[in-house]
Amino acid sequence: MTYETPEYHPAFEEYCETIFELAEDDVDVIQARIAERLEVSRPAVSEMVRRMEKEGMVSVDDGTIALTSDGARLARQVVRRHRLAECFLTDILGLSWTDAHHEAGKWEHVISGPVEEALMRVLDGPMTCPHGNPIPGAGYQEPENSAVLSDLRPGVEFTVERIPEELEFRDGLLEFLEGAEIKPGNRGRVTASSPDGTTTIEIAGDFVGVGAFASARILVALD
Repeated sequence: MTYETPEYHPAFEEYCETIFELAEDDVDVIQARIAERLEVSRPAVSEMVRRMEKEGMVSVDDGTIALTSDGARLARQVVRRHRLAECFLTDILGLSWTDAHHEAGKWEHVISGPVEEALMRVLDGPMTCPHGNPIPGAGYQEPENSAVLSDLRPGVEFTVERIPEELEFRDGLLEFLEGAEIKPGNRGRVTASSPDGTTTIEIAGDFVGVGAFASARILVALD
């Protein structure tokens, strides 16, 4: 299944994608958060949001920005193609998570419907990106018994489920998580929780300290 929408300027695609991902991670979708994610000025965001509202892509209610049905369709298309590109770049070409994330940000604007379908075939229909984030339309279902890593007590075993998009934009964090084998599907055990919010885990034969910001966002599945 492919999502086909009329062609839009890449800036519209970027903004729709960002709004989608912020909402997906339960982050307040306001101009300040969009500016932070895209590393642009608040006036630039304000102007783009006005344009998108005029085009029927977003609605604004008391400062909160939401995608309309048209905006959501475009966002799903871009996010789907970005996450498929990440799968191809890591699984087939062997790129690191960080390099794949940056390259997929370019590919998402040029992948066509036929190429998207070919990627799904070659990759054997993945349901998530390498970090565990759902590929829209692929049928992913979140596990019933899940929690964020920071909520677990020492001794609890878990399986890494998802590294949210919010963490992908923190400098050096993807490299750290990949290097520490904190990857979807890998099993681990909480060994300690510190007052500063650090959660120490045993995973892939090593002990790793995960800082408060990341441990409060990494989704894990419980047995």
